[in-house]
Amino acid sequence: MPKHIGIVAVSAEGAALCYRTICIEGAAIFGTHNHPEITLHNIPLAYYMAPIHRNDWQQVEELILRSARKLAEAGADFLVCPDNTVHQAIDLIVEKSPLPWLHIATEVASAAKARGYGRVGVLGTKYLMEGPVYPPKFATEHEIPPLNDRERINRIIFEELVDGRFEESSRRYFQDVIAKLKERGCDAVALSCTEIPLLITQKDSALPILDSTRILARAALREAARD
Repeated sequence: MPKHIGIVAVSAEGAALCYRTICIEGAAIFGTHNHPEITLHNIPLAYYMAPIHRNDWQQVEELILRSARKLAEAGADFLVCPDNTVHQAIDLIVEKSPLPWLHIATEVASAAKARGYGRVGVLGTKYLMEGPVYPPKFATEHEIPPLNDRERINRIIFEELVDGRFEESSRRYFQDVIAKLKERGCDAVALSCTEIPLLITQKDSALPILDSTRILARAALREAARD
């Protein structure tokens, strides 16, 4: 019997992409129309954004633990969170959590190392790009865009992507940012906001992409299949 996956959802679009990936790609491991049992719990994004804006990661931690406890009660065996930014709080709760976690930045960094990338550009929310989630995980060098790009990327994420809006002008902007990362010596780009892969696919990118959402979903499938 596969392990039961618990998804701590934050934004709807990213959580839905993670959920769908597990269900669709599970068939390759478990058979046609088959996948592990999944339970998803979602506290509204608004509840997260207020403490994130005031840099109150303890409050974010409490929200995540609320979801974690509900998922433990539902029978989940381990947890994933398809939201890169709130991993700043997940890093604080390992000993308090009722269940073990797969860490999205650990999985992305492992994929970068396995594919031989030496310098990775990281795109995500401003909080993520400027925060502590990814730097300790990367064995390779990594880059983030300059401040003006970080601020515009952040606006696109919160004013468009989390609401399911995928504008062509925003796609072109991300393409330009990725091209500049390539000019700065990056040999891959991590899409480290779980909605960005809904806007940017490999055909849109001048660099090989590391899709954090699907990387996490595939790691969850491997863990679910593990004895």
